[in-house]
Amino acid sequence: MTSTGIRLHAPAPGWSISADVVVVGSGVAGLTAALRCEAAGMRTVVVTKARLDDGSTRWAQGGIAAALGEGDSPEQHLDDTLVAGAGLCDVEAVRILVTEGPDAVRRLIETGAHFDESAEGRLALTREGGHHRRRIAHAGGDATGAEISRALVEAVRARGLRTIENALVLDLLTDADGRAAGVTLHVMGEGQHDGVGAVHAPAVVLATGGMGQVFSATTNPSVSTGDGVALALRAGAEVSDLEFVQFHPTVLFLGADAEGQQPLVSEAVRGEGAHLVDADGVRFMVGRHELAELAPRDIVAKGIMRRMQEQNAEHMFLDARHFGAEMWEHRFPTILAACRAHGIDPVREPIPIAPAAHYASGGVRTDSHGRTTVPGLYACGEVACTGVHGANRLASNSLLEGLVYAERIAHDIAVTHRRNGLHARVPAPLPHPEQPAHPLLAPEDRFAIQRIMTEGAGVLRSADSLTKAAEHLHRLHADARDALHENGKTSEPGVDTWETTNLLCVARVLVAAARLREETRGCHWREDHADRDDTEWRRHIVVRLNPDRTLAVRTTDTADFPPTLPQAPGSARAGGTPTHHPARRPQEQ
Repeated sequence: MTSTGIRLHAPAPGWSISADVVVVGSGVAGLTAALRCEAAGMRTVVVTKARLDDGSTRWAQGGIAAALGEGDSPEQHLDDTLVAGAGLCDVEAVRILVTEGPDAVRRLIETGAHFDESAEGRLALTREGGHHRRRIAHAGGDATGAEISRALVEAVRARGLRTIENALVLDLLTDADGRAAGVTLHVMGEGQHDGVGAVHAPAVVLATGGMGQVFSATTNPSVSTGDGVALALRAGAEVSDLEFVQFHPTVLFLGADAEGQQPLVSEAVRGEGAHLVDADGVRFMVGRHELAELAPRDIVAKGIMRRMQEQNAEHMFLDARHFGAEMWEHRFPTILAACRAHGIDPVREPIPIAPAAHYASGGVRTDSHGRTTVPGLYACGEVACTGVHGANRLASNSLLEGLVYAERIAHDIAVTHRRNGLHARVPAPLPHPEQPAHPLLAPEDRFAIQRIMTEGAGVLRSADSLTKAAEHLHRLHADARDALHENGKTSEPGVDTWETTNLLCVARVLVAAARLREETRGCHWREDHADRDDTEWRRHIVVRLNPDRTLAVRTTDTADFPPTLPQAPGSARAGGTPTHHPARRPQEQ
């Protein structure tokens, strides 16, 4: 796979450092990869957009899923994951997750993470949607992510890993052979360096998290602007399944005009017995699915949306008054505090909730070792598409995926490092281009993108809504492109313009894939194609960016992923031959 030659308009790097590995992101995936690489003797640098503990991981409430309980097994965990994934999980990728997951959690505990325990001293496990057994380990009641982040950050600092905080990654550097050679980044005034610089390294790990900020209302923090996916596309990497954005069913409803990060009400609340009800107190999920409120998230989100449509209501309610004050205070203190901060007391009244953008099941396409289609570039966590989640992520599999695949990436890098002796070889990147190849959008376009995506590509989608979204997004891009071509002008380089440009990039890919997938599957719900179509659509949509900024959109033959890099003759995992879908031509990006 060759680079597109497209980079964000930015000054040339004014400083540089060298390493064996640069990890971009400081959530569970990024810090786990960094710690394992450092333990293998590699010079490792962690680059993170805010502070080390400011990513999405610390917002995770429910917990981490693994077959750790009595009577549970990886095979049962696999079955639940495949059901939630609606026929699009890569079975081998899921098998890796569920078999390596329990030991990965134990190693996390050894690193210093403290999970809640029962009176007998065993892990206290709960249930969430789609799980037939109690297999969710949690910490601090509903503060699992915060505890995992604390433990990993402390381990990183204790081991003296080099970190660059408050740094927005810009683009991948590549050498003359098209291999990763590091990244360019902009430090926002509070880090070790100021301005645009570079980290030169033969291995780059993307662990940049999600892209929830592409929608108006999301559970994601403000830093989740799709930077990793956009960087990978400009570098020539393939992305897959970006149409499968999971909308969390139970997000605290703050009003129809609420924008930005919204408070999450964890699925674990339903796991402990809370009920979804309408304004009349009727439990509307009973009879819709055998697990009622604990059905997979896509089913629950659709159930809520249907009830809202039926009653012309802006939200539904989550009723957990029967928990009592003591249970709320000890099991869900974070959620209790968030609700009360917004004037809702769940001890005495139902919680108003509505779905909001939560998790990207798709992302940068990888193999079982986290390798992308660009040699030397790896991806793990929410930015990646390993094939584990299929069309809909099973609750609390995200933290586990970050752990398991980060460890596999570190192992692969270490093997390559030893084989090639890369410690003495820092690749020479191609020179910085003199002319900007990608126009930058104005910061205010961010809100236009969010409104376009919420209206046209939200929980409910149709050919009409997606076509309108595509047209509006194209107009934003065309205006910026024309200004660049006609008078050489583009918006001033800076964090706001870079983020907005990244959001437009991922939004256009998401809409292109959603328009192509003419069916309803998992968390992709087409009103005009209400049924699942396994004959035509039990396959993945793969997108890459061409040098002329058009999108090359194709499908795979099967639900298995094709290999990301050339395989040795007779390789066991061919995964099917990629095919171009005849119904779509490349779209201008």
